[in-house]
Amino acid sequence: MTALAAGLPAPAPPRAAATARVLAALRRAASALLAYAGVRALGLLVLAVWGAAAGRSPHKLLALRWDSLWYTRVAEGGYGHTVHLADGRVHPDLAFFPLLPWLERAGAALTPLAPEDAGLLVSSAASLLAAWGLYAIGALLGGRRAGVLLAVLWAALPVGIVQSMAYTESLFTALAAWSLYAVLTGRWVWAGSLAVLAGLTRPVGLAVVAAVWAGAVFAERRDRRTLFAVLVSPLGWLGYVVWVGVRTGSPTGYLDVQAQWGNGFDGGVAFAGFIWKNLTGPVFLAGVGLCAALALLGWLYARCVRQGQPLPLLVYGGVVALLALTGSGYFGSKPRLLMPAFTLLLPAAVALARWRPARAVMLLGPVALASAAYGAFWLHGSGPP
Repeated sequence: MTALAAGLPAPAPPRAAATARVLAALRRAASALLAYAGVRALGLLVLAVWGAAAGRSPHKLLALRWDSLWYTRVAEGGYGHTVHLADGRVHPDLAFFPLLPWLERAGAALTPLAPEDAGLLVSSAASLLAAWGLYAIGALLGGRRAGVLLAVLWAALPVGIVQSMAYTESLFTALAAWSLYAVLTGRWVWAGSLAVLAGLTRPVGLAVVAAVWAGAVFAERRDRRTLFAVLVSPLGWLGYVVWVGVRTGSPTGYLDVQAQWGNGFDGGVAFAGFIWKNLTGPVFLAGVGLCAALALLGWLYARCVRQGQPLPLLVYGGVVALLALTGSGYFGSKPRLLMPAFTLLLPAAVALARWRPARAVMLLGPVALASAAYGAFWLHGSGPP
């Protein structure tokens, strides 16, 4: 007997059922998205006021400086642009992974937007998707309030303004968060596919690959979907690195490109030297601050371990932090490079979820305002974020 003949409602088509599930999940995450958007709107408002006082264009600061210019150039003309500096250094655009430029080019082709404005649109949409992914992970592990607070804490990071720039941090974090959520919930095809895209976004896509592999090794049930995730997840990162090698005619082509930019991985030797230079120089307090920041990172990671975070999250957060801290590149960018390590914020989110809402707001309000002020100050400085 059919459902209709029995007087029962007919089952929804698979596509309609999937849409309904997504909409229901979005409704549950609405408070997190609104809170996240409010923090980021505060950051943009402070930047606009600061820019008006300084005679600087917020649009230019967000979309037409530093790395965003390189992404725009790739979007407009493909790879092949190289800058030769007066001191002999060479900066090729092959250092920048392709997913954001591809999306900027698509946005410019499908809308009246210029590539840099398409980049801002991508970052804005991706930041909301990232906040949604953080909420989903936080809610899964610590309850809905923890999910909301995890999204807010990520928005209120001192360098949170980067989430609103035409940079890759928001896009990467969105892909990483949802790939990790897929690992935690056993959606292996999604986990591997999103890891591919994360690997096409930033070099630290390796952290997502490592998390997928860690989850697969210790999965309660392993089948063809799990194997698919394991095999597919590194293809985005590996594909671009191999393509750069072919393009440059060297199997170490990507490493050579990074070296031309002054980037590399030396186990943290250069960063330790930078800290020591500050400690023994006229900016002693800056060195103390760096040591305190490193101690805080170590403490946060230890809290994640004591909290009993799932292994994929521990692996992901550890690899992101390790790659950020052991690089020999521009030291002023390390806070930005650490931004995708949102798993380090989960213990704080769970702890704050136990507070009364008014008390949590009293703490996070000034933190968000300080983040907004620091972000405006940072972008009005001379160095790149």
